[in-house]
Amino acid sequence: MKKRSARPGLIAGILCLAAAAAWHSLDMRAGIHETGASWQMGQYLFLTILVVALTTLCGYFLVEKQIPCSLSKLTVLMAGGLGILYLFVLPPLSAPDEISHYVSAYRLSSQMTGQPQRDRYGRVLLRAQDAWVEDLDGDFVYEPDEDGNLQVTAKSREQAVKLGETMEESTYELFHTLGLNGQYAPERTAQIQTMGAYVSSTYPPVTTTPLAYVPQAIGISVARLLGLNTVCLLYFGRFCNLIFFVIMLYLSMKRIPFGKEVLLGVAVLPMTLHLAASFSYDVMILSCMFLLTAVCLDLAYEKEQVRVRDIVLLAVLAAVAGPCKMVYAPMLGLCLLIPMRKFGKVRNWFISAFAVGTAWAMAMYLVNSQVIATYAAATEADSYVEWAGEAGFSMSLLIHNPVLLVRMFYQTLLWNAKDMHITMIGGWLGNLDQVLDVPYLAVWAFTLCLIGLALKIPGEQIRMNMRQRVWTGFLCAACGGLTMLSMLIAWTPVSSRVILGVQGRYFLPFLPVLLLALKNHTVVLTKDKNRSILYLMCCLNGYALVRLFSIVCIRL
Repeated sequence: MKKRSARPGLIAGILCLAAAAAWHSLDMRAGIHETGASWQMGQYLFLTILVVALTTLCGYFLVEKQIPCSLSKLTVLMAGGLGILYLFVLPPLSAPDEISHYVSAYRLSSQMTGQPQRDRYGRVLLRAQDAWVEDLDGDFVYEPDEDGNLQVTAKSREQAVKLGETMEESTYELFHTLGLNGQYAPERTAQIQTMGAYVSSTYPPVTTTPLAYVPQAIGISVARLLGLNTVCLLYFGRFCNLIFFVIMLYLSMKRIPFGKEVLLGVAVLPMTLHLAASFSYDVMILSCMFLLTAVCLDLAYEKEQVRVRDIVLLAVLAAVAGPCKMVYAPMLGLCLLIPMRKFGKVRNWFISAFAVGTAWAMAMYLVNSQVIATYAAATEADSYVEWAGEAGFSMSLLIHNPVLLVRMFYQTLLWNAKDMHITMIGGWLGNLDQVLDVPYLAVWAFTLCLIGLALKIPGEQIRMNMRQRVWTGFLCAACGGLTMLSMLIAWTPVSSRVILGVQGRYFLPFLPVLLLALKNHTVVLTKDKNRSILYLMCCLNGYALVRLFSIVCIRL
């Protein structure tokens, strides 16, 4: 019997994507009519061509059986290509908390290049020409300190507007005007430079391991050494972070023995790609957790023997990712999936467990010991949520009132489940901007794609037994629970009836292994449609990109 061609599906996806782009071009025309920025239509058409070309290429390699191409190789094309498009459609400092991550990477870059890092007050020092990203409207008032570094007065700091805080048409206009050589407000910059060579940032760096910012800092350092302007500096830092993510994802895809489609599906979610193409340290967390998952599953179900280099790799991943966010510590429990017999001797198992655990513990102690001690010793009187201006929850309060803890968890899951779902998939992008949205229907389409990838296909062997699936589910639940608990203590005032600050993106590091644990013999697909599903996810990303660009252009 002749096999049915996959090309009709490929063509249908391209046509739907082209139709969506044509529809949103009407929004573009309306925005240009108001602003007169006709160049935006040219960029929109160029974006559409790139999106259609990339989607066509990915689809061709995914669905054409005559041209075999491994998913590991397709990772570079899909995640890398889509990531670059997200990098430009959602420009620098528009991602969640990106300004703080940028400042942290900038500090590490100064250390790499031998430049001053901090002032006497602990604030990160920036080049005078880079200070404008925190003050687009020129509201800052500077006062030189004893060392000649410029400090921003508290009053002027409050009303300043930072780059990417709200994505609008003017944001695209700014980057278009500056280009690769321009300098924002050169007169103001020249005036600042006459007052001092360095300006203290108004944003504190993130308290975490500096390893989380190595890729971004390399990009910033290259731009500084080449004498490039601020725009290039911002894009270089983001691009290096994206390259790191793609490399780590490729290694994870090569190592994971099964569930490659699931891992790639999570990696090409809009939220994942948005974070990957930013300054966020979530890139380091995601990369390490993906590779940790892949290595553990490979050793548990594929490799016949655990080697010393495997243990070293697990220890390094634990040491790097652990201090970034302590809540993912339960993921180390995946190591217990590895049978003891593969270590050769019981002694080797204990030595390996000690090595990985010690690496994690030492890294945690060196980076987060003070933070842990503060939260552990905090009483009700000590707990204060600064942003809300009122008292917060403490560990002692929750320990003595476990019913309160259960109620807060229940109410949060009941009332905020939709928001967490949206912010995990990528329905609200930018700085969780609800205007920069991917329609909820598309969010559900992405979700169903992930579920489809997680289902058993004909002839597939399920490697995890029930006990292992339950254990994996418990680890993921523990990560989610610790995430919610951390936000309850650090971010939620006592007047709130739900835990505030819990975002779905915090669940992405353990989402792949959770989906793999759901695979069972009860619900089985009749045909292997995994590659077609991945192609559909490419098309959905293409739609998200053209939609986001058009939204920003009409947001005046």
